[in-house]
Amino acid sequence: MQAILDDPETDAIIWTQGSPRIEETSYWFSLLIDTVKPICANASQRYTGQISNDGPKNVADTVNWLTSRVWADEAGRNRVGAIMAQDQRVYAAREIAKVDARPGGYVATGGHGGIIGAAGSGYGSVLRFVPAVKHTWTSEVRLSQLPAVVQGHAGPVAVKDAAGRLLSAAIPKVAIVKDCSYSEEGFDSDPDQEVDIIALIEKMPGMAALCGIVSEGLSPYGKPASTARNRVLMRAVFSGFPVANVGRGNTEGFAIAGGPFIAGSNLTAVKARMLLMACIMKFGMLPRAADPDAPTAEEGAATMAALKPFQAVFDTH
Repeated sequence: MQAILDDPETDAIIWTQGSPRIEETSYWFSLLIDTVKPICANASQRYTGQISNDGPKNVADTVNWLTSRVWADEAGRNRVGAIMAQDQRVYAAREIAKVDARPGGYVATGGHGGIIGAAGSGYGSVLRFVPAVKHTWTSEVRLSQLPAVVQGHAGPVAVKDAAGRLLSAAIPKVAIVKDCSYSEEGFDSDPDQEVDIIALIEKMPGMAALCGIVSEGLSPYGKPASTARNRVLMRAVFSGFPVANVGRGNTEGFAIAGGPFIAGSNLTAVKARMLLMACIMKFGMLPRAADPDAPTAEEGAATMAALKPFQAVFDTH
């Protein structure tokens, strides 16, 4: 993708993909691809051959959007990041989510915008809102800004090859844990009951050189419901795993910072996962405490210092 957009013969990219996962891919492009050219995503909710298949219409609307140049700033640069044109609406990649398998089955998440314009309607393409978050050529986690090597769980991890291309082995494994099992007997129950997080702490380092966790907790603040679960998530952090907290579902509130966790803003869990993956490739994993259940004051301070750049990116992307 980066090489294609770097080609002077390329004016823009239209990316087509199955509808359930395209919301993740489009945000990944908006974070990682270093380009001033437009990146547009399209999906189809009805299969080719069915009556009123919407796929060709979405592609045609995207062409209308691209040729209108409403996306361009005064220097001709794409000012909206990656977008998805679906059902005559233009969504920012950060906010779009699929909620149903039908035309019109996409929504803008987060409660603070997301639909930035329209394409393919009777009055042509229009842009009404410009995202304030950093993206593509302004993103701090775009490919050109990633280091060659970061610190992984077991030592240095190469992120890019000599030509600056992203190495597939460097892409972090970031798991999503949902605070909805209700296996605890009470708010102060035994942390050993949090078997899902404990298993991830034990198994993930053997599956990937870089890893982290997104915790989907109470809405809107993203906090776990029990102190036991919070303690096990802290064990993960002091074992070296960056942990981002978000609220459940399509929260309109903003997760707040607290303890050694990254506040996931108003991102959904799947979008926070994309951003955390990019951040880990930029900053590496966290320093590990000798005893993750009882870090020293110095170890706690080192972890909090390492988390500051993660939080800065989550606040602005």
